[in-house]
Amino acid sequence: MGMFILVALIYIIRLFYLQVIDNQYKLSAENIVLRYEKQYPARGNIYDRNGNLLVYNEALYDLMVIPGQVKNIDTATFCDLLQMDRLEFVQSLNRAKKYSYYKPSVFVKQISKKDFGVIQEKLYQFSGFYSSTRTLRRYPFPIAAHLLGNVGEVSQYEIDRDAYYQSGDYIGKSGIEKYYENELRGIKGMKVLEVDVHNRVKGSYQEGKYDTLAIPGNDLILSIDANLQLYGEQLMQNKKGSIVAIDPKSGEILALVSSPGFDPNMLVGRERSENFNFLLEDTLKPLLNRAVMGTYPPGSTFKMINALVALQEGAVTPNTSFTCQGKSSRPIKCTHDHKSPLQLEHAIQESCNPYFWNTFKSILNAPKYNDPKKGYEQWYQSIRSFGFGEKFNTDIPFELSGNIPTRAYYDKLYNGSWNALTVRSLSIGQGEILVTPIQLANLVAIIANKGYYYAPHFLRKIESEAFDSSAVRKKYKTSVDAKHFDFVTGAMLQVFEGDHGTARYYKMDSIQQCGKTGTVQNPHGEDHSMFIAFAPLENPKIAIAVIVENSGYGSTWAAPIASLLMEKYLTGKVKRTFYEKKMLEGDLIHGIND
Repeated sequence: MGMFILVALIYIIRLFYLQVIDNQYKLSAENIVLRYEKQYPARGNIYDRNGNLLVYNEALYDLMVIPGQVKNIDTATFCDLLQMDRLEFVQSLNRAKKYSYYKPSVFVKQISKKDFGVIQEKLYQFSGFYSSTRTLRRYPFPIAAHLLGNVGEVSQYEIDRDAYYQSGDYIGKSGIEKYYENELRGIKGMKVLEVDVHNRVKGSYQEGKYDTLAIPGNDLILSIDANLQLYGEQLMQNKKGSIVAIDPKSGEILALVSSPGFDPNMLVGRERSENFNFLLEDTLKPLLNRAVMGTYPPGSTFKMINALVALQEGAVTPNTSFTCQGKSSRPIKCTHDHKSPLQLEHAIQESCNPYFWNTFKSILNAPKYNDPKKGYEQWYQSIRSFGFGEKFNTDIPFELSGNIPTRAYYDKLYNGSWNALTVRSLSIGQGEILVTPIQLANLVAIIANKGYYYAPHFLRKIESEAFDSSAVRKKYKTSVDAKHFDFVTGAMLQVFEGDHGTARYYKMDSIQQCGKTGTVQNPHGEDHSMFIAFAPLENPKIAIAVIVENSGYGSTWAAPIASLLMEKYLTGKVKRTFYEKKMLEGDLIHGIND
């Protein structure tokens, strides 16, 4: 009897525990009337340096489905409500079943508030379907599509890489949206809801005891000046090329323009795939970010570096003279006739090819090396110290490194038998040298800073976080002493202010500008117009590089665009409306240049 009483007592205690104290089985039984809804966090907003909103969120709705609960619904009425045909309905439902019979997945994504209002009134009639609130990115300024990037649905590869994501989630696909995905995305929450047999929500389960809140993503403040970016895109309309403007004191990118571009709102919502394919098939390649992925010979802008390296190596002095016979010069001809012989300052002002060939030859053939190949190795290391031939490795999207050819490359190409004459095209920025526009803008920042730079970058601040700026505040010094930059800066000033300066027509009355034109040979068509500059002369605030493809001389298009942008940034307005009108109306793509 004692044993029977003991066993009965144990059962009574166990049953009391299961039914009164432990609700595990109660929860399991109630799962058939509970719905677990993911709460998606609001993605962080993105602002420009002046507080202008560049990217924000707009509330939308996804129609979710649990295939195992879809029973006895009026398919015709449902399709009419969603404005879809029966085939689309079947395909979408089969896709959901393939994912899971019992887990929710997206049936129709990104339904607007207006459209969803009609659907919501009748949704209770269709078991297995419910709504989930989502957000969509919007861009109040139709600018900076390449640098901001876009957001799209996760791929299976992205799901496999990060357990945070599930099918139907969204992720940054390019640009800032991708680079700062972890900062922008936030943390998901979960809401447990009670629903009746008609799939209607009756309230939160146990008053929200098991709910978790979604934590919004962090806002980002970028270095971009939205007004400058917009003006740059307007000036480059109907032209192919790019603009990069940098604050030399910090390396912060003020504007990054790639043209032709596109409205970032095109790659948002249900039309994203269609618009992406449209842009992808466009022969003008608007998806290509020319500012960081376009590679060009630097042309005459590279003469500035050769001058600095030659001064550092003692290969030339400011008083060194070389002769020029204009277009009859050999082995490199000049583009025009001018005073001869000439010294370094005048050579920069006139952009004299023969002068810089002789300068380059003097570096490689310096007696201290006793071998032009050793001289070349020193030249190569000096050029690399200016940030050429490598990536900056900051938050710049899809950056290319360009190319500075090594000694090993030429040894292989010429079987070890080569000298300065063999590689003479490097003296004027042609040949195998390739640079990106952002590297050119960084070159001007180096000259403005007299020998150092901070790696170009976009991020200024992450809201709600202590942003570690040490990575982007590292100072990189070139191999050229600061004392040599004053001379080069003075020569660049004469490009605007000298009687024969190639950009003299674009001189500002109140602000001194320093620049250098470049006309880059293009084997596939007309030469590229290139210009680099900084301003003001004292305490520089902006360094800029402009490339206008297939447009001829650097002074024709790139120089006025650069000068107008510097005026806009430094003064807030443009007085030289004649040049502004010409640049805004110039259509080089369709051949309208007047």
